[in-house]
Formats: sequence, C-alpha cells, structure tokens
Amino acid sequence: MLLKDIGVGQSCVVEHMDLPFQVQRRLEALGMTRRARVSVVNRKGRGILIVKLRGSRFALGEQITKNITVSGAGGAA
Repeated sequence: MLLKDIGVGQSCVVEHMDLPFQVQRRLEALGMTRRARVSVVNRKGRGILIVKLRGSRFALGEQITKNITVSGAGGAA
C-alpha cells in the first residue's frame, strides 16, 4: 500500500521509499526511516498529506507520498 492511500487518523509503518537520493536522505534525517510509524493528520488535496512522525508534523506532496510503500494501516497511533 502507498502512503498516499492512507486515510486521515490512520497510522502505518514505512516499508520502502523509492525516491531520489537527496529527498530520501532528507526524509531519513527527519526520522522517516524503514519501520518508522507514521500517522496521517490531515489531507490537503490529491496526494498531499500532513503526517505526524516521531512527534513532529510534516507536509508531504503527492510526488513523495506516491513513492513511499507502507504496511499495517490501522487506527491512530
């Protein structure tokens, strides 16, 4: 499942990121690593998400959210 398909209020676990090297390294520096738990706080338009990751909130665009594979979508974390 892709991160862009997760609903508001649900949480999931990052499995794989298929992003350009610099973007992937920046997200990893912010804490989005493999097996990190991510919660979707809000949805702004097509594919744009506000996510909560390790206590911080980030806005991620469609080009990023459609290239992050997640698992374990469920209730809020």
